[in-house]
Amino acid sequence: MSDSHAPNHNYHLVDPSHWPIFCSVAAFMLFFGGVLYMHEIPLISYETDGGETAVVIGHSALVIVGALLTIFGAYSWWGDVIREGEYEGHHKPVVQLGLRYGMFLFIISEVMFFLAWFWAFFNASVFPTEAIGFQWPPEGVEVLDPWHLPLVNTLILLLSGCTVTWAHHSLVEGDRKMFKQMLLYTILLGAFFTAVQAYEYSHATFGFTDGIYSSTFYMATGFHGFHVLIGTIFLTVNLFRAYAGHFKPDHHFGFEAAAWYWHFVDVVWLVLFFCIYIGITG
Repeated sequence: MSDSHAPNHNYHLVDPSHWPIFCSVAAFMLFFGGVLYMHEIPLISYETDGGETAVVIGHSALVIVGALLTIFGAYSWWGDVIREGEYEGHHKPVVQLGLRYGMFLFIISEVMFFLAWFWAFFNASVFPTEAIGFQWPPEGVEVLDPWHLPLVNTLILLLSGCTVTWAHHSLVEGDRKMFKQMLLYTILLGAFFTAVQAYEYSHATFGFTDGIYSSTFYMATGFHGFHVLIGTIFLTVNLFRAYAGHFKPDHHFGFEAAAWYWHFVDVVWLVLFFCIYIGITG
């Protein structure tokens, strides 16, 4: 009787889930809280008799709640996806192909995202306006030495690209010990990159609001740093999954997607290094 209800196709008809709408609402709360935070607008406040503003709930409260709900929703939703593929066997080859298309389109959307920041930088650097004295970088801006910490971070990311590729090949060849070892090295290199960039920011001579150069610089490099952090978390989750016995030589798209994302982060950094740090457009 059960065989008569078995699917006669290789596609996965996903069960109804509340996680997409949950994550959407949580992400909107995080976004809205971020807007209030950047404009220093409290969520709930009232004016006292003395004319002062008394804050009932600050702007940071919505940011914290939105972030926690987003993390919880992502953990639960992706946990369902892992269970469907790893334990329930729903991720047949045709489903894996669809997942690959989805990840590819996601990375393309990320390319468009970074293109906006590069466009802003190129527009300001190639055609400097009267407001900045028709010169780039603007007068008084002490740019960072590209052959110091930026070069160190470039070498770190290039090395991490090698280790994640090594991990992938080890997994395909069935060497799980080397796979986990190289994956751990990649995570450590990603964390080291973040630490070096934080140190670089703390010693920069210009702030985010100090002009068009600093704004475009921090938006481009800062969002890349955020992507490195997300990629490091992505790989860390895969490391825990590897120790839990997940991934097979012919069924490991979860890790493969993380490797794709990491290589994308590598390529974006190379463009940042040559165009913004070295300044081939200046």
